[in-house]
Amino acid sequence: MPPQETQQPLLSEEQEETAYDSSEKVVVVGIDEHDGDLEAPPFSWRKLWLFTGPGFLMSIAFLDPGNLEGDLQSGAIAGYSLLWLLMWATAMGLLIQLLSARLGVATGRHLAELCREEYPTWARIVLWLMTEVALIGADIQEVIGSAIAIRILSNGVVPLWAGVVITAFDCFIFLFLENYGVRKLEAFFGVLIGVMALSFAWMFGEAKPNGVDVLVGILVPKLSSRTIQQAVGVVGCVIMPHNVYLHSALVQSRRVDPSKKGRVQEALNYYSIESTIALIVSFVINIFVTTVFAKGFYGTEIANSIGLVNAGQYLQEKYGGGLFPILYIWGIGLLAAGQSSTITGTYAGQFIMGGFLNLRLKKWMRALITRSFAIIPTMIVALIFDTSEESLDVLNEWLNVLQSVQIPFALVPLLCLVSKEQIMGSFRIGPVLKVYYPLI
Repeated sequence: MPPQETQQPLLSEEQEETAYDSSEKVVVVGIDEHDGDLEAPPFSWRKLWLFTGPGFLMSIAFLDPGNLEGDLQSGAIAGYSLLWLLMWATAMGLLIQLLSARLGVATGRHLAELCREEYPTWARIVLWLMTEVALIGADIQEVIGSAIAIRILSNGVVPLWAGVVITAFDCFIFLFLENYGVRKLEAFFGVLIGVMALSFAWMFGEAKPNGVDVLVGILVPKLSSRTIQQAVGVVGCVIMPHNVYLHSALVQSRRVDPSKKGRVQEALNYYSIESTIALIVSFVINIFVTTVFAKGFYGTEIANSIGLVNAGQYLQEKYGGGLFPILYIWGIGLLAAGQSSTITGTYAGQFIMGGFLNLRLKKWMRALITRSFAIIPTMIVALIFDTSEESLDVLNEWLNVLQSVQIPFALVPLLCLVSKEQIMGSFRIGPVLKVYYPLI
């Protein structure tokens, strides 16, 4: 009998906060399979499909407006020379996310919950505050990105602050979709990733970057003193602290018994495959954006002045209208990136706050609190910088650098917890990997 998606019967609620209630988890079953106590069942394409979802939600953090800002500035200022760094940052990000998934599947708990349980009060408060700072920084970029897209698509009728207000209500879209189940929510994000891929692929086709230059940029490492800030921004906007917490929770949307070694290994195998595919897709999309701006603006006088706010106008002036004005293609892709990342940011914020503080609140209340944490500072930013495009782009660039500074506050606890045998059992990482990961 082929695997199928089922829902677990409602169980009595535990006293502690959990990523998903039992009734929300997807159960992948197959009558013809053995117990899975000791070894993973045979590979199944149907099962891979049913496990597919969390990795693509995780990959949206690699495609948010902060990443697009880093991509376009990297391309305009450094040309193709930082593509190798983008590739290796994505590869290292994949390794970190696989560790996050490993922690979530093997323990049945997500990173924020385990930090609350394993660390003293002062340590978990510091970790929570630093993670919230990183999340707010990312959310400012995401909401501002959506607001810029709305302004582009409305021909400037909707001001930046109004776009922020419109975007603030996306948490209600999230709550609406979540009521229809995890798979529906994942499908919605899949559509948004598809919109981004099509939009930026269209731009790539319009710009026609040199394939040899792109390949050399990916394969040959090159770094100069004048591109250091862009390089740090590329790493910071790809490896995002809140995403490490998010992925360890998302993988728990599938029912996996941590006491059955074979089932845990099976889930890890499928999650590894789908996460790799998701990040390959995100890497290709980032390549599209970087190379379009490298082809059009590298070495020009305006290269240093291009940012998320004015990128669409510069693209229009450079590449013209064509069949469909490139300005609106950019706006559609940017809107998909902004909307998808703000909703996943709301998702991450709920897991982070609930896990660290053990809050058991209704979903709408958690979403409202999480959204308020980001919307208030974002509205302030929008009102201050609405008339200063250059200042807003500089702010976005430094917010990418902030993400780089905050990485240790997610990576260090992850490495410590995933290497403990009393927490991970036989799925803990060995000393070689524990030493290797901080080097990345």
